[in-house]
Amino acid sequence: MTDHAMVQANGIRIAYRTYGPGGGVPLVLLHGLGEGMAGWADVAPALAAHRHVYALDLRGHGASDRPGTYGLELMRDDVLAFLDSLSLGTVDVIGHSMGGVVAYLLAAERPGRVRTLILEDVPLPVPREPPPLVRPEGPLPFDWAMVAAVRPEIDRPDPAWLERLGRITARTLVIGGGPDSHIPQDRIAELARRVPGAAHVTIPAGHLVHENAPGAFVREVLAFLG
Repeated sequence: MTDHAMVQANGIRIAYRTYGPGGGVPLVLLHGLGEGMAGWADVAPALAAHRHVYALDLRGHGASDRPGTYGLELMRDDVLAFLDSLSLGTVDVIGHSMGGVVAYLLAAERPGRVRTLILEDVPLPVPREPPPLVRPEGPLPFDWAMVAAVRPEIDRPDPAWLERLGRITARTLVIGGGPDSHIPQDRIAELARRVPGAAHVTIPAGHLVHENAPGAFVREVLAFLG
């Protein structure tokens, strides 16, 4: 870990950390709902051996601003503005869970900006029966208003998102967490089928693949990134 910085993007401050010596295509890491850039600490140094890696706190999370206005397309636009603010042209992106939704929305909206897309245990954008939404007790490292705004978008996504998966031109790897994940793995497979040319692998480590099986996760990612 070499840096913890802030940048103004899309009208808010986005916090991020950088890893690695620089050079090559930048690699951007997008965390899941209620997580943050710190969650990549076990894998980011290995991913950054020959790359410059950027791990973000999405709006409403961690050290980034909590503006009170939230949505997955807003987060997509934040990431695009982040890339523009740092003059990052074409990038590779890894997105976990909610961050993977943000990642595929970005890759579909601006296909020229994403060279390689890696989706880690990411829900297919189709309606689902939502689990109860219960606020944990005590202080939270994220804005609960963000969860209340974003969860309905995950539970009842815009139908257009499913069709937009076909616009993605990035080389794509879809990683499923296997039977211990709460994400239905048949929908992970369907996500892979919807993205043109996507590869699909399973690492049976549950939903938090990069935390529960960091070695296997890094091996699959580095092999795909080449």
